[in-house]
Amino acid sequence: MQEIFSKLDLSRLPTPCYVVDEGLLERNLQLLNRMQHESGARVLLALKGFAMFHFAPLIDRYLSGVCASGLHEASLGREYFGGEVHTFSAAFPPEDIEQVLALSDHVIFNSFSQFERFKAEINQAKAQNPHLEIGLRVNPQHSEGAVAIYDPSSPFSRLGIVREQFKTQALEGISGLHFHNLCEQDVEPLKRTLAAIERQFGDILPQMRWVNFGGGHHITRKGYQVEALIKLIRDFAKRWQVEVIIEPGEAIALGTGVYVTRVLDIVENGMPIAIVDGSCTAHLPDVLEMPYRAELLHAGQAGEKAYTYRIGGLTCLAGDVIGDYSFAQPLEVGERLVFLDMAHYTMVKTTTFNGVKLPSIVAYNSATGALKVVREFGYEDFKMRLS
Repeated sequence: MQEIFSKLDLSRLPTPCYVVDEGLLERNLQLLNRMQHESGARVLLALKGFAMFHFAPLIDRYLSGVCASGLHEASLGREYFGGEVHTFSAAFPPEDIEQVLALSDHVIFNSFSQFERFKAEINQAKAQNPHLEIGLRVNPQHSEGAVAIYDPSSPFSRLGIVREQFKTQALEGISGLHFHNLCEQDVEPLKRTLAAIERQFGDILPQMRWVNFGGGHHITRKGYQVEALIKLIRDFAKRWQVEVIIEPGEAIALGTGVYVTRVLDIVENGMPIAIVDGSCTAHLPDVLEMPYRAELLHAGQAGEKAYTYRIGGLTCLAGDVIGDYSFAQPLEVGERLVFLDMAHYTMVKTTTFNGVKLPSIVAYNSATGALKVVREFGYEDFKMRLS
C-alpha cells in the first residue's frame, strides 16, 4: 500500500480528501469472492463500513449483495448495487418498515417484540415478494471484543436476543438467525463464538435455513487464516444444514485508500504543532473512538526521526489531534500529508462540526495513473443539515 500511494501525485488532489485505489479494492474483492465460492457462503458488503457507490459495478462483479443498517442504507443498496439487500436495525421506526421490507431480500429484527409488532406489514410484503426472508439477531453472551464500545456481547448490550428471552414457540415466519460478535478479528474468536451459538441455540438451528455470521472478520488482512475460515463455514453449514452469510465491511476496503490533508500552519507550544486543513474528530473519528494510531506515509514514531510534530485539525476541539509523528525533514506550510488505510469507517462517519468542509472523494487507478474526483463538498452540504 505504501509503495502504491508513494507514487500518487498529491498536487492533483483537492484537500482534504479520501483516495481509494481501484486495483487494491479489486484485489480484496477477488479474495472474498474465492472465499465465497470455496466455502459456499454468501458475502455481502456492509455499507456501514464502506459505502462508496462509485465502485458498485466493480463490487457487484464479485459479491452477492450488501447489508444495510436501516432505510437509507437499504435505499442506497437497492439504487446502486445489483445484488441482494439484507437489512438489520436495532429498532425499525414504524414509519420506515414498509419501505424497508419492500427494498430488502432479508430483514432481520433485533427483538421478538418488533417482529410481532410488524407482522401485518411483513405479511403484506411477503404477498408482494414471496422470496422475502425474515430473521432474528441473537446475542451469544460471549465477549470477544477488546474494546467495550465495539463489543456487542458486553453486559446489558442492546444488540441481539439473549437465550433467556428467546421465544422458541414464536418462530413461525422466521427462516434465519444473525449474530455479530467480532471486530477486526481472526478465525479463533469466530470459532469460540460459534461454539457459544451452538451451545445456546442448538435446538433452534435445525429449524433455520440460514445463519448470518455478521461482520468484524479481518479476512483480507495479511496473515488472516482464510483456509481455516473456509473450512469452518463449510463444516458449520454441513453440520446444521444451513446456508451461511457473512458481512465484512472493513475487510472489503482494508488497505485500499488514504486520507490526504494539507499543513496550514505550524505553531509552537512545548513542541512544533502542525495544523492541517482536515480534522480527526470530523474526518477520522475512529482514531479517537477506537482509539488507534493512524499510520502516516514517510513518517515515524515521535522521536524516531529528526523532526517531531503533533498533527492536529482545524476545529476548536482541544482533542482534535491525530497524533505525534517524526519526519526526516522539517514540515512546511502547504505540504501534504497522507494517512494510510483510510477507506473504511471514515467517509461513512464524517461530520461538519465547526462547519469544517467534508473531504472530497477520489477514485484512483494506480495501474494507469487515472484519477477522478468523484465528489466535492461545500457550504450547501453543511447548510442542508441545519435549519
